[in-house]
Amino acid sequence: MINSQDIKKGTCIRMDGGIWVCIDFQHRKPGKGNTVMNTKLKNVTDGRVLDRTFQVGFKLEDVRIEHRPYQYLYEDPTGLIFMNQETFEQIPIAKDNIIGVEYMKESDIVEVVTDTTDGTILYAEMPVKTNLRVTHSEPGIKGDTATNATKPATLETGVEIRVPLFINEGDLIQVDTRDGSYLSRVKE
Repeated sequence: MINSQDIKKGTCIRMDGGIWVCIDFQHRKPGKGNTVMNTKLKNVTDGRVLDRTFQVGFKLEDVRIEHRPYQYLYEDPTGLIFMNQETFEQIPIAKDNIIGVEYMKESDIVEVVTDTTDGTILYAEMPVKTNLRVTHSEPGIKGDTATNATKPATLETGVEIRVPLFINEGDLIQVDTRDGSYLSRVKE
């Protein structure tokens, strides 16, 4: 059990029959009344996000979690197959439980979060930044750079993002896996 004021980003709690992870919090002292914790919680099984306010001192059931690096190997009918980097055991994880799955390619390392009480896999998360090759992009028009102009580009994983006009087919770029935004071109 933890107190509501101990909730931080990444804290997992068991509530309403599910496991929720804190993605944002704010400690607030209104003019009148007691101090409260405003939290934004995400359900690890279905991805629902909910805002919940707790009084300071409110007891919550915490979930002990463990972060481990796993390497993506291949896809089969049971899901995406990952290998534990320490024990070399292979496990399937459903696509729905992977954050940033559309930017993942073979041999990428992801952070798998498990519940330590029963070993259940809660979710897997891609690193914030990943390097991907542009497989298709229309050539940019010279002189069309008066504003921050962008164009669509297809990456090696099949996802389409917006990139600056100077990016060409075959370029290696860095992408933010949280929102799919272009970050920079990578020197090879």
